[in-house]
Formats: sequence, C-alpha cells, structure tokens
Amino acid sequence: MKSVATCTQRALICRSATLPDANNVHALISAYSGDGTLLPRTLHEICENIRDFVVLEDAGEIIGCGALHLYGPHLAEIRSITVSPAAQGNGGGRLLMEALMAEAERHNVACTCLFTRKPEFFARMGFTVAQRDDIPDKLYKDCHACPRLHRCDEVAMYRGELPTFAILPEPAGLLVKLQLAAQAEG
Repeated sequence: MKSVATCTQRALICRSATLPDANNVHALISAYSGDGTLLPRTLHEICENIRDFVVLEDAGEIIGCGALHLYGPHLAEIRSITVSPAAQGNGGGRLLMEALMAEAERHNVACTCLFTRKPEFFARMGFTVAQRDDIPDKLYKDCHACPRLHRCDEVAMYRGELPTFAILPEPAGLLVKLQLAAQAEG
C-alpha cells in the first residue's frame, strides 16, 4: 500500500510499515501517550503488530502513523493514529485515515470504530458518535483493563454498520467492575 498527497509543495507518502519502522512508530506514540492522548504501546507490542501499521513520510522522515486492528469481518478499529506536532495541518492525518479506511474496505469490514478526544476531525471523515457499549469487542479487548474505564473522556465513533455481536468473550470481572461503578455513582 502506498498513497501520495502533495501538501504545501511537499509530497507526503503513506505506506505500510515495516519492522525497521518500529522505533519511529514507538517514538511517535510515546510522545502522545504521556498526556493520555494515545494509549501507550510497548516497542514489543508495536513490533508484534507492525503489519497493522501505516506510516506517513515527508522527505523520507516518518512523521505520522496509524494502525488498523481487525476483530473480524464485523469490526476493525483505527488506533494509535498520530502526526508529529510540527507536521500537523498539511493533510497527513487525512492521508493516514484514507489509507486505513482503504485497508478496512479491502478486508470487507462492515464497521470501523475508533476512540478519540478529537471527534470533530473524525466526523469530517464520515464517523458518527456511538456509545462505548455499542462496540463490545473494544470494551472486552482494551477498555475493561483501562484505568479510565469509569471516567473515560474519549468519544467512541464508528463508520459503517454497528456490530450486532461480539467475537471476543466478555472478560471475567467486567460485570463486577461495571456493577461497582454503578453503585458508586448511585
């Protein structure tokens, strides 16, 4: 996969990530995980999942990345999408999104979701706000273990047809955590 967009007299190139890109991807994600903008990812996790990533290059320098996690034909998740601060505003985020959405379409995924603190950007890309509970596979994979589970400030969004089932099993203890949170709020 290779996409090109010319922005402000520069050619930005979006391509599939390879293992030698893992350190750069890790640095980009780490720069945004300290403040909670992105979930932290270990270098090991990035290496293990590098095939899920695309990178954005400007003159051979990696300035952005994003990943598409496939749950099954019913759902994929765009995650760890970022562009370095100095490179924002030049269409790189849109180029990353287009590449990831094309990959989701190539796999015939019925719904693509993401969780974000910047819903305006993703709304312009055709995403609609959802409830977290509408995307149970994401809850079961990541949210149940997140320290922000009951005070999440991310907006769940989707494009396509919301899933009517989950492929992942509900984690043991999730119901207990949700019940305790409901009691504390009530």
